[in-house]
Amino acid sequence: MHRILPLIFCLAALTSCDNAGKPAQKPPEGPPNIILILTDDLGYGDLSCYGSPRVRTAHLDLMASEGMKMTSFYAFPSCSPSRAALLTGCYPPRVGIPDVVGPPGPHWTADKQYGLHPNETTLPEVLKTAGYATAMVGKWHLGHFPETMPTRQGFDQFFGLPYSNDMLPEQGYPDLILLRNTDTLERNPDQHLLTERYTEEALAFMRAKRDSPFFLYVAHSMPHVPIFASEAFDGRSGQGLYADVVGEIDGSVGRILAELKALGVDDNTLVIFTSDNGPWLTYGNHAGSAGPFREGKGTTWEGGMRVPMIVRWPGRIPAAVVSHTPASLTDLLPTLAAITKAELPEKKLDGRDLTAHFTHLMAPAAAPMCYYRSGNLDAVRVGKWKLHRSHNFRFVKEVGDDGVRGKYDYVDTGVELYDLQGDPGEIYNVADKFPEKVAELEALGARLQAEMDAEKRPAFRPTE
Repeated sequence: MHRILPLIFCLAALTSCDNAGKPAQKPPEGPPNIILILTDDLGYGDLSCYGSPRVRTAHLDLMASEGMKMTSFYAFPSCSPSRAALLTGCYPPRVGIPDVVGPPGPHWTADKQYGLHPNETTLPEVLKTAGYATAMVGKWHLGHFPETMPTRQGFDQFFGLPYSNDMLPEQGYPDLILLRNTDTLERNPDQHLLTERYTEEALAFMRAKRDSPFFLYVAHSMPHVPIFASEAFDGRSGQGLYADVVGEIDGSVGRILAELKALGVDDNTLVIFTSDNGPWLTYGNHAGSAGPFREGKGTTWEGGMRVPMIVRWPGRIPAAVVSHTPASLTDLLPTLAAITKAELPEKKLDGRDLTAHFTHLMAPAAAPMCYYRSGNLDAVRVGKWKLHRSHNFRFVKEVGDDGVRGKYDYVDTGVELYDLQGDPGEIYNVADKFPEKVAELEALGARLQAEMDAEKRPAFRPTE
């Protein structure tokens, strides 16, 4: 029997939904198509429907008005761990992906050459048990070895990059390759065209599979630095290149939603939009915004892990809902398995089924949230209380400009307690005022870390 651990973080005391719409009377029959759109380094404050004064995202704003916008959705602090969580329903250290993986290059040693183990059961493999065609377009970043690539991890087809778009020859890496399945199409492709090419590939797959249930995973390389916009979007926003880049992603979402209507499958397609972590703040005007939250990418402060999340499913998810229920990338696999009646993996999962919350606004069971970074449990949250355990973190010492990276410095935290309900920006440490809550959460964190250390599974390594 499979076991699903309660994922992280939802207590009824913090759960609320503003429901401004009603579902259709008779939803379509049959399993829904699923489109999952993941951006790279997009911050919580980078969409106009999340309050951005800089970026206009008309298509995503419309998507939010037609579905659910979540205000407490979490990824993990960096690229590979978040992708592992999304595809396995597990905390990153459980599946051996505590940090970013990549090809040989600067700062990489033999012990860092690894990827997602083929023995893990991935989301596309789960959906294939329910008869889904599967495709991935965009950035993979879970290992560049043949055994770890998308077509060996449940995807019928793949078009995109094996890792991040900044892992380039001029930075000491091999050529960045654009792949179709396992074949190299181009070396060091023109990145101005990446978002457009990803969109065209996504549309082609949708058209080819319109008559059968499909799962499409679109993992944009942008707005991870270096950022590029196509000619059609360069300068369009009037707010700088970063806003142009996010505007092009918004345009891509608009084209995908329009194609669903043109194909006549809009009413039976679940579309999810989110990000893999918070903004890479040290890049200044080429980075996004964490909105009201502290710090960004690479940290377990809220700005590093709380990201935009919009879910649209006409007739099943009520329109114009704002959900304050905490949830995470690890929830997607069990949720989509439940929706499609697919077979769950037998291995332990950390995610929860959110179907009832999406469709009937019912709160999931209460559970702690674990903020993992590099395999360590930096913080734990129960209800409104978040305890930072003692750890080292980076902060921006000097902001960069126009693609030039600034500088970080590092500092150790003590044991710090925050009331996220009254202080979501984690400004006021109240550990001294609530020693009993600190002791309770310290004991919980120690137990959860010990359990993870005992239960984590290995990554794939090329010597296997």
